[in-house]
Amino acid sequence: MPFGEHETWYRVTGELRSGATPLVVVHGGPGSTHDYLLALADLAGPDRPVVHYDQIGNGGSTHLPDRGPEFWTVRLFLDELDNLLDRLGIADDYALFGHSWGGMLAVEHAASRPAGLRGLVVANAPASYPLWLQEMKVLRGALPPGVDATLRCHEDAGTTGSEEYHAALRVFYEKHVCRLDPWPRDYMASFYEIYDDPTVYFTMNGPSEFHVIGSLRDWGVVNRCADVAVPTLLLSGRHDEATPVTVRPFQELIPDVHWEIFEESSHLPHLEEPERFAEVLGAYLDGLRSPAQGTDRGPAGARESPGLGLVRPTRPVRRRAWTAAATRARWSSRAWDPCRSRRRRGSCSSTPWRAG
Repeated sequence: MPFGEHETWYRVTGELRSGATPLVVVHGGPGSTHDYLLALADLAGPDRPVVHYDQIGNGGSTHLPDRGPEFWTVRLFLDELDNLLDRLGIADDYALFGHSWGGMLAVEHAASRPAGLRGLVVANAPASYPLWLQEMKVLRGALPPGVDATLRCHEDAGTTGSEEYHAALRVFYEKHVCRLDPWPRDYMASFYEIYDDPTVYFTMNGPSEFHVIGSLRDWGVVNRCADVAVPTLLLSGRHDEATPVTVRPFQELIPDVHWEIFEESSHLPHLEEPERFAEVLGAYLDGLRSPAQGTDRGPAGARESPGLGLVRPTRPVRRRAWTAAATRARWSSRAWDPCRSRRRRGSCSSTPWRAG
C-alpha cells in the first residue's frame, strides 16, 4: 500500500465489506512487526475482519536505515495509520487494538476524536516513557543478584551488543515480557525482524526495553487521555513490564474505561493466557456498535457492563476455536514458510489473508 513515496505492508483476515467493524492491530516497538500479534487473526470471522500491518521501517514495509531521528517521529506513524484507514476504506467505521508502543500511538490517535473510531483497546502499554523508566528501575532491582549489575556495566560501557548483555536481558524478558517456555515462533519472528534492521527501535527506543535513550524517552500520552471519547478496554499482565503504575493514568483519565489484569501473564497475555484473552477481547468487540449493523452485536442473554458501555455475555459465546492447546499446537507446527520474510511477502497472496 502506498504511503507517500514509501510502502506499508498489510494483511486482512476476513472481509472488510461485510458491514462489520474491522479491528485494526497496531503493533509495538517502535521497530517491531505484526508477527507476534498474529494470533489476533483468530478473532476474525463473518462478524469481524482483522487488519494487521507493519509500521514503516519494519517488516514488509519500506526500510529506511539511513534516515535520522528527525524522520522517525510520532507524527510519521500517526500519518501512516490514517493513510491505512483511508486507503482500506474503513476510516468511517473501525476499532483499534494497540499493544505496548502501539497502545500509546492508538491513544494519541483516539484523542483526536476521529469520527469513525468505535472502540479502543490499550494493551500492555505505559502512559508515558518517564513512568516506564521509573518502573524499570524497580523491576531491574528485583532481578536475581548480579543481573542488573551486568546490564549497567555494559550500558555504561556502550557494549549493549555483547553476548553477556543479551544473556542478562533474557533474564528480564523471561520474567516480564514473555513467561512461556519455549518462546512462541510468532514472538521470535518479531525479534528476528528487529535485529535484522534495528533502525527504528534503536533510534526511538534504545538498545533494550529498559534502557530507553532514544527520541521517545520523554514522550507520553497522559495529557491526551481525557480526550479519548470511545469505550476503552485496558489490558495488562500481573507480571508485565508495563506495571500498574505505568498503566494507571489510562484508568484514571480516560472517561469510559475498563481495566482487565491477566494474573498469569506478563507483556503478552494474548500468547500467555489465550483462552481468557479471547473471552475478554471477544466480549468487548461484540459490544461495539457498527453503523452498518445498527445494533449491538452482543449474543442473546447478554447484559451491559457498568461504566464500559459494552455487552458482556452471561453464557459462553461460540466462536472460532482459540484454546490454549490449539494455539500452542499452532506454535509448534507452524512451518517457517517463505512468506514470513516480509521482504518477499509482496508476492504472497495465500488465503484467507491477502498481502498489501
